Amino acid sequence: MKNEQHAIGYLPDERPPFWKLILYAIQQVIVMFPATITVALITGFHVSTTIFASGFATLCFILVTRGKIPLYYGSSFSYIGAIGGLMASDALLGMSLNDKIAIAQFGIVMSGLVSIAAGIIVKKLGKDVIEKLLPATITGPIAMVIGLTLAGNALSDAATAPAVPDSQLALANNLAWVISLVTLLATILFSVYLKGILSQLPLLLGPILGVIVAFIVKQATGIDFFRVLSEQSGSGIFALPIFTLPKPSWISVAAIMPIAIATIPESTAHVYQLDIYVNELAKRKGSTKRYDIADRLGDNLIGDGIGDMVAGAIGGPAGTNYGENISAMAITRVFSVPVLIAAAVLAMLISFFTPLVNAIYSIPVAVIGGLEIYLFGAIAAQGIAIMIDKKVDMFSSKNIAVIATIMIIGLGGQYAFNGSIPFFGIEVPCIAGASIFGILLNLLLNIGDKNNKK
Repeated sequence: MKNEQHAIGYLPDERPPFWKLILYAIQQVIVMFPATITVALITGFHVSTTIFASGFATLCFILVTRGKIPLYYGSSFSYIGAIGGLMASDALLGMSLNDKIAIAQFGIVMSGLVSIAAGIIVKKLGKDVIEKLLPATITGPIAMVIGLTLAGNALSDAATAPAVPDSQLALANNLAWVISLVTLLATILFSVYLKGILSQLPLLLGPILGVIVAFIVKQATGIDFFRVLSEQSGSGIFALPIFTLPKPSWISVAAIMPIAIATIPESTAHVYQLDIYVNELAKRKGSTKRYDIADRLGDNLIGDGIGDMVAGAIGGPAGTNYGENISAMAITRVFSVPVLIAAAVLAMLISFFTPLVNAIYSIPVAVIGGLEIYLFGAIAAQGIAIMIDKKVDMFSSKNIAVIATIMIIGLGGQYAFNGSIPFFGIEVPCIAGASIFGILLNLLLNIGDKNNKK
């Protein structure tokens, strides 16, 4: 019991000292930054606006959930295909970038209504409804798919080298692996062996060491792994994000709104992950308090929908609560809501200052890749934790069927069709397809179980 009472970590309603809070917040920003920026770059949305929207939507989420659910809102990969396809479509051909973004914004804002409606249903009918629709046999493998579908991104980033002459290509490729592996191993070793405050900063210290190695490589070989964000060039020190307003478009609604269905099981899985880890930390700290995070699923879904509407209203991509940040919290044992508020405010401030945006963006891709190997794997591992915690019977043919099909559809769609499965003339995002198929299959098999009981 003595060891439990001295367990290191911060629960959602605990506030670290200011200097620790800032360090933890910086760590959370670094964790969310790569994926959020990547979504902006792929979809064509403005980077600074996307960063601002991420922080602002997080604050709105925390306000809506009354500070009871420690989650960070970031741009979602699930929407990339739909948004990118819409902006590249013939219907928007010839429009300016801001006009295309404005059209997409309307679909993003409307997609928030899907999550809000689901949240209201859960609050009215109870968590049991969603647990029957999304049991651990669905949320667990979906969490695993989310992490594993990103495995290719992690390794690709880890191996990313800058453009160099052919004579230096082999050296640059090898040095990329050196930088990424140093980052990965340092982060793991720091998280396992460091004590006290340092044990809660591995996701900050690991990348710092990776950046130092990249700097040494630059000085020794002249190969520069650091990046420059071209969008921000010439904008000076202070630059307002480019805010745009949504333009009504039913084409946008049809393209983007259905994707929100896929984020519901994803968001549900995140809530169950948090519930497990937060209450385990409370137990280890000797606290008798029970954090009813899983019981707040309805609030979470409403908050997620509000996040989409807020982000979409000002010109940011659609998003979701971030598994990367949950992994960071699980690894560091810092679930403090004040830390997430500070991270959101920090992200918003960064979006106004070109040097800060450039400083974080300049982190070598190889460093980010080394970090992603750990983070994305942790997301997948948390899916296993959900099934263990809910005592899923892995000898049940029904459970195996649901888990197996979700895993294969999700992973197969990612690696066979680059994330979008062609199905009867439409492109179905792999996570959405896996989620929908798993839900329908589970309902079908449950009908059979009820008939057998009768």
